[in-house]
Amino acid sequence: MQVDAVVLNRRSLLGGVAAVAAALPLDARATSVPPGLNALASEKQMRIGSAFAWSRPGADAGSFANPAYARLLIRDCGLLVPENQLKWQATRPAPDRFDFTQFDAMLDWAEANRMAMRGHTLLWHKTQYFPRWLNDYDFGARPVREAERLLTMHIDTVCKRYGTRIGSYDVVNETVDEGSGGLRETSLSRAFGGTEAMLDRAFHTARAAAPHAQLVYNDYMSWEPGGEKHRDGVLRLLEGFRKRGVPVDALGVQSHIEPASDAPAGVLAARQEKPWRAFLDAVTGMGYQLLITEFDVADQHLPGDSATRRRQVADYAGVYLDVMFGYPQLRDVLFWGMCDKYSWLNGFKPRKDGARPSCTAYDDGFRPNPLRDMVADKLRKTTARR
Repeated sequence: MQVDAVVLNRRSLLGGVAAVAAALPLDARATSVPPGLNALASEKQMRIGSAFAWSRPGADAGSFANPAYARLLIRDCGLLVPENQLKWQATRPAPDRFDFTQFDAMLDWAEANRMAMRGHTLLWHKTQYFPRWLNDYDFGARPVREAERLLTMHIDTVCKRYGTRIGSYDVVNETVDEGSGGLRETSLSRAFGGTEAMLDRAFHTARAAAPHAQLVYNDYMSWEPGGEKHRDGVLRLLEGFRKRGVPVDALGVQSHIEPASDAPAGVLAARQEKPWRAFLDAVTGMGYQLLITEFDVADQHLPGDSATRRRQVADYAGVYLDVMFGYPQLRDVLFWGMCDKYSWLNGFKPRKDGARPSCTAYDDGFRPNPLRDMVADKLRKTTARR
């Protein structure tokens, strides 16, 4: 089948972006600015990064084409990941067509500013995040063969298009059901004859198409109470990968953390740390690396006073990072957005009092939050990776 790569006026989209890329680095690297987070991380052989988005130049968005947001990325990041623009919904409008226009522009900008890029994601295994055509797809008289063809085409197309420009992929995202700990089923996995067979094929295909790349299973299993079944399911999945010789290099720990109350961070952590360490010990004991792939802090259970709330967010995240940074298998830490103004939590977990969530490194005026200062402090104190 012929694959039609759609190009939507790429030249005009990149024209305005090039001007932004050329203008920003000098401004962001002024000598009066203290060391960025990635500069601190690099001293410990680590990297700090963030999700970001595509937009037209000058849009009020968490995009590289928004100069105010781009300055935050340039100041603090050495690694970027697309928030949505490499998912099936964005890149594959039909079974036989791909559209990489927006992601191409994002990757060009990242490279112009000497930042690495992660690929997120080659398969987000949740029905509600499949493109409509895939949920309704007729797999025909030989469904296994057709499902294999569709998945292999997708992974081959993405990985071979970008080659070594992308060094790490979330090959599969969120296939473990958080309620039961079992593997999710979708139209695609049913056509394969089972989710396990589909997952194995995804990773083997990615390894063949991108032999240089780090291959990651990414999920949001929480360190908070209530995540036990989810964690157990992820461990079973990772154990199965090892037994079957599936080429998975690392676990992506999303780290959308959430204090359940305004109790002191140490009190909250005391009942969470032991089972969380046991989980991480089991993962690393199987030889997996770790990444923090989507870091932020939901604050809807914290007080309305903004100064108090920001301090509590930083304190809670600090006890979490104390645990995570203790694992030498962790080298990459990515925020899921750098600025409160553009965080997905504004819509997904809004505060009942209507206040802007304080959940990222910078507030809605692009000023550093205590969370950013805390991360800088932890980076200074952590042990260098070898």
